[in-house]
Amino acid sequence: MEAAGGQLEAALLHIMQRHHHQSLHQRNKTERAKVDAVKSAARVADLLVATVDGGVQELYINERRIEFEARALLATIARYKKQTDQWLAATNAINSVLKEIGDFENWMKIMDFDCKSINAAIRNIHQS
Repeated sequence: MEAAGGQLEAALLHIMQRHHHQSLHQRNKTERAKVDAVKSAARVADLLVATVDGGVQELYINERRIEFEARALLATIARYKKQTDQWLAATNAINSVLKEIGDFENWMKIMDFDCKSINAAIRNIHQS
């Protein structure tokens, strides 16, 4: 019976050792899976951050380009406004000169008429 008891004890010891070995193997396998999962999660997080950062960077670049173009457009508008004001001043000056020429022409016609009237009056006086 002692031999049967020794075999039983050896079998139980073998079962415990096998269970312990399988448990260690399973724990190692679980730990590797956990490490792999953490690495994969970190990689996914890095990729998501890179994607979001890339979008933010692109938006920032576009915003800077739009601001630059807006400033350039404002400068162009100011230049065109100044040029338009100069053209308007030149047009007003030309209109004023034309008005003065018209006034001078009208004055000349009046003077011509007055001179002819005076000349006719003097002739009438001489002929009388």
